Amino acid sequence: MQKMINGMTVSRWACINFSRGVQDSVARTFCNELAQMCQVSGMEFNPEPVIPIYNAKPEQVEKALKHVYHVSSNKTKGKELELLLVILPDNNGSLYGDLKRICETDLGLISQCCLTKHVFKITKQYLANVSLKINVKMGGRNTVLVDAVSCRIPLVSDIPTIIFGADVTHPENGEDSSPSIAAVVASQDWPEVTKYAGLVCAQPQRQELIQDLYKTWHDPVRGVVSGGMIR
Repeated sequence: MQKMINGMTVSRWACINFSRGVQDSVARTFCNELAQMCQVSGMEFNPEPVIPIYNAKPEQVEKALKHVYHVSSNKTKGKELELLLVILPDNNGSLYGDLKRICETDLGLISQCCLTKHVFKITKQYLANVSLKINVKMGGRNTVLVDAVSCRIPLVSDIPTIIFGADVTHPENGEDSSPSIAAVVASQDWPEVTKYAGLVCAQPQRQELIQDLYKTWHDPVRGVVSGGMIR
């Protein structure tokens, strides 16, 4: 199996199971196999979670996440969790969005979600794909362009360069109350240009131009201040 370019380390992780149909033994087997795949792919991944797999009801997502976060921190004497694995029901409604919001804005916690159908039917291809996602979320790199490594990309390889990407996603027809979501990504690792950071923001519905791309305002003390998604 091809190894990651820069495999990261995961020493402290936990798992929450929101799927009533997934028994503890099945969840443990899945986590064990995923940990092994991460190791085989080039990561240093502790095979044992900080605490036993925690079962929770979808309607108690915030309570469950904060419980696991704090119990794990106590167990590791203040060292924060590095990764949270989450088993979701196949039909999870708003659970996924709520979970991501709480993890990313309230707890500052990296999470990786897996659907029940994949937990029951484990394939090496699926585990390999998830391990790649985890490595990138942890700050690693999975691949690089050969031409980038040998500095043969026209224009890009000549001088320090940032590559940007931007798009706006609109709500489906009929969703009158939902905003459009603008996203911008930028490369961080010249000359390889394979590692990207991203920002997202909400803006008025159906607006195609990114509203908050550039912003300037006048501060009484600092004068003209630049902000926005690119600054």
